[in-house]
Amino acid sequence: MRNILIVGGGVVAVAAIALGVYFGTRPSSSVPAPQAVAQAADKTTLLQIQPTDHVLGDPNAPITLIEYASLTCPHCAHFHEATLPRLREKWIDPGKAQLIFRDFPLDKAALVAATMARCGEPSTYFPLIGDLFARQQEWTKADDVPAALTRIGVAHGLREDAIRGCWTDDRLTNEVLQSRLTAEQEYDVDSTPTLFINGARVEGDNGWEAFDRALQDAAANTR
Repeated sequence: MRNILIVGGGVVAVAAIALGVYFGTRPSSSVPAPQAVAQAADKTTLLQIQPTDHVLGDPNAPITLIEYASLTCPHCAHFHEATLPRLREKWIDPGKAQLIFRDFPLDKAALVAATMARCGEPSTYFPLIGDLFARQQEWTKADDVPAALTRIGVAHGLREDAIRGCWTDDRLTNEVLQSRLTAEQEYDVDSTPTLFINGARVEGDNGWEAFDRALQDAAANTR
C-alpha cells in the first residue's frame, strides 16, 4: 500500500495510471504528463500564489510560509499537531503570516488522500487535512485505504460518489502530481516537510521554538 511514487519528467502519467489500478478501474489513456518548467527557480516565483494553492490566513500577510508535505509523512503529522496550532495563534490568525500548503505525495496512499482533500469546498480543505494528519495511523494502516479515507471525507461533508469521482478525475490527480514535480525540479525539494519562510528554506520539523525564531527573523527583515 505504501508504494513509492516515481515522479519525474515523462513518468508522472505512470503514477496516474497506477491510481486507476489502485481502485480497480480502467484509467484514462489521455492523462498528460505534467511538463517541467524551463525557467530557473527564484524566490518571486516560489512565493506567488498558484491557482491550485490552498491558503490559510490573510493572503496579504507580510510573511508567506510554504509547506511541502505528504499526508503519509509522520513528521508532517507531528508538525500539524504540535507546531501549527501555535503558529496559527501567534502568526496566522493575527494576520502576520499566511500558510500555503502544497502537496508532495511520497506514495500512492498520499496521492489518494491528497486528491480527496481537493474534492470538497475550499472551507473544508484545512479541517480535512488536519484530520487526515491526526488520524494518519488509522487510514494508512487500514486494509482498505480508500474505504478508510472515504469515512473521513464523509465526516467532513463530502459525498461518497463525489469522492470516487474525484479519484478518477485526471485533472485533480495531475494537480497533486504537478505540485511534487514542480517542487522537485524547481526548488530541489526531496523530503517532507520542507518549508519556505519568505523564500528561505527550512527542512524538517525542528520544533516550535526554532520555527518561531525563524519567523521572528523574517518579520524583522520585512520592516
